[in-house]
Amino acid sequence: MPMDKVIRWKLNEVMARKRLRNKDLAAALGITENSVYRLRKVDEMPRLAPERLNGICMALDCQPGDLLEYIPDDGKVSSIVNVVS
Repeated sequence: MPMDKVIRWKLNEVMARKRLRNKDLAAALGITENSVYRLRKVDEMPRLAPERLNGICMALDCQPGDLLEYIPDDGKVSSIVNVVS
């Protein structure tokens, strides 16, 4: 995984776990199945309007944190800690 990607988008995993199909999420959000497909296939969190994220969470009965995973990048984390300390 490239070093600049420390937040992973897990929509694909959450949808699989909940057994929700693209067409079901698309209908709930009022978007096309292709749009849902693109949202599922990215590893990096896409730019989402708060309303869209809210709709995804409502459809999946989950919290925003369920859709994200923090993957520490030791170099960046330690440099941030040094700046804050």
